[in-house]
Amino acid sequence: MKKFVNDPAKFVPEMLEGIFLANEGKLKYEPKYNLIYRADRPSKNHVSVIQGSGSGHEPAHVMTVGRGMLDAASPGNVFAAPPMEYCLECIKLMNSPKGVLVLINNYQGDRMNWDMAIEMAEAEGINVKSFIIDDDVAVQNSSYTVGRRGVAGNFFVMKACGAAAEKGASLEQLLELAKKVNANVRSMGVALTSCTPPAKGKPIFEIGDDEMEVGVGIHGEPGRRREKIKNADAITKELFDAVATDIPFNAGDRVAIMVNGLGGTPITELYVLYAKAHELAEKAGFTVVRNYVGEYCTSLEMAGASLTILRLDPELEALLDAPAETAARIL
Repeated sequence: MKKFVNDPAKFVPEMLEGIFLANEGKLKYEPKYNLIYRADRPSKNHVSVIQGSGSGHEPAHVMTVGRGMLDAASPGNVFAAPPMEYCLECIKLMNSPKGVLVLINNYQGDRMNWDMAIEMAEAEGINVKSFIIDDDVAVQNSSYTVGRRGVAGNFFVMKACGAAAEKGASLEQLLELAKKVNANVRSMGVALTSCTPPAKGKPIFEIGDDEMEVGVGIHGEPGRRREKIKNADAITKELFDAVATDIPFNAGDRVAIMVNGLGGTPITELYVLYAKAHELAEKAGFTVVRNYVGEYCTSLEMAGASLTILRLDPELEALLDAPAETAARIL
């Protein structure tokens, strides 16, 4: 294993400390509970929007804390849900008179720990609601989920809800907005390599040099099938066809397209994939009005990519355009 690691057990805290030090004055850090949060939150005039999942997917979610995005994030260890105590402290720290919205990707560990934390917070009189994100079309169930997984489409839920919260939206309005985004966004990915969590010290799965995993999950969960690698256009077409027909999207739709790197794919290759995705969208009659190419929801150093399509309306377009400032500096 070749990684910039000191003690694997301290990998996540050291990463969080680095994020805090690089954004001092804008972010605060609570080491005891792995909490990164906005220096100006909570606010009595704004719903607090928070999220927490396993580490290893950066910039999701801890690096998307900032103005116009998340107000706080509480990550667990690499590919592990944050402990219930961390989730509860995150809710309590971000408690606002306008309420707290917890965005949760659909993984069993995340849901279980956040659900328990929410129940305990409600018992203390905190107004907190949650929303489950499940945009992955690859498989219905996996070793981590009942139902579809939450993957890169979570970016659009965070962006829309964070922007709306910044403008003073109520908790009920944010819940309806999260539902709308989730209902109109779909994703699917493909992996060319595995990845190595620091504490594990070896790849989480084996894959041949000439193979790809179609529909891979962001923790390395199996997808639809494993097969010999194809050229970039063929891969993009399969991802596009799977994503674009799931809702389905229709000719005339205004859309945002995201080509998301899984951590180990050069940006040049991501733009090769985007070129084909854009061509296919135009052939399908879509109007591409927003595009995102880069790393938004990764899997450590896994080589691979995912394709996400979001159907837009005037409200969502305005929210995507709203100002944001985060540690990731990707907006």
